[in-house]
Amino acid sequence: MSKGFCVFITLYIFAFAAFAQTGWTKLPPSGSGDLVAVYFTSVERGWIAGDGGYLASTTDAGKTWTPYPLKMTEDINEIYFRNETNGYLVAGRKMFITSDAGRTWTETRLYKPNEFKNLTPEFLSIRFADKKRGIAIGSLLRKVKNEDVVVDSLVMRTDDGGDNWFRITMPTKTELFHLDFNGSSHAWIVGDGGVILASTDSGRTWVKQSSGTTNALYNVDFRDDNEGYAVGEKGTILRTDNGGSVWQRVIANFTETFMRVDFADDKNGWIVGYRGTILRSSDKGRTWLKQESDTTNHLYGLFMFKKYGWAVGSKGLIVGYQR
Repeated sequence: MSKGFCVFITLYIFAFAAFAQTGWTKLPPSGSGDLVAVYFTSVERGWIAGDGGYLASTTDAGKTWTPYPLKMTEDINEIYFRNETNGYLVAGRKMFITSDAGRTWTETRLYKPNEFKNLTPEFLSIRFADKKRGIAIGSLLRKVKNEDVVVDSLVMRTDDGGDNWFRITMPTKTELFHLDFNGSSHAWIVGDGGVILASTDSGRTWVKQSSGTTNALYNVDFRDDNEGYAVGEKGTILRTDNGGSVWQRVIANFTETFMRVDFADDKNGWIVGYRGTILRSSDKGRTWLKQESDTTNHLYGLFMFKKYGWAVGSKGLIVGYQR
């Protein structure tokens, strides 16, 4: 056996052993650009995505990753699977879909040519309530002195599995960052300026909810029609136990910007954000404790099972969790 091969085996065993430890541990990085999205359909099989159209998959719980050549350079903002075989990702103006568990990805259009005239759509989040009904959200941009300026919110809806999309009129013009469905009818959207929107008819109509903050909210996660959580800039953590009729600010004494919140079950949730911040709650989000992340890089994406989890961030960073 060659010396080089022995070194490779040693490193591989070390990485596997590190992930087997409890808590959060760095996994081998994937690429050099920022990773902003992560999604797993099982403990072994998952996907990561980020800057420059980077997309990769794993079949060994994140110990190794295989890049997929999308042949585009737009930043991927979110990747989402509604079941083990059907997945979607949004990247700027583009959307890609897979119907074979991510083995192949095909570009599809969310809008007609010239539908928005001189404005540019930017899609940031996508979710499906069921096989037919789905929503993609973001904003419309206008170029002003070589800078993209948000001029309107953007929500597109489909009733036929994504073959046709139509725009929904919204009660706000702010940029919308993230969307979550519970069941087939209830949905929530969070956005800039503390905006929270709710729907009880599968996204056909939306109403504003009072968040009590003007800080940007970047992520929302609902466990059922009542229990929900939202996080955002300047350490903002919100929770509700009545579907958002009342949102309460959780005082956690953290000031870092939070990017993702994910509850693996009714009690246990995690938050990730800037400077490697990871928080955990075991009491339905009422209190949060900081966890050791082994990094100071920003964390942008998060996906949790009850005993396993993954977070991704700047410069190809991947950290894994095992309880």
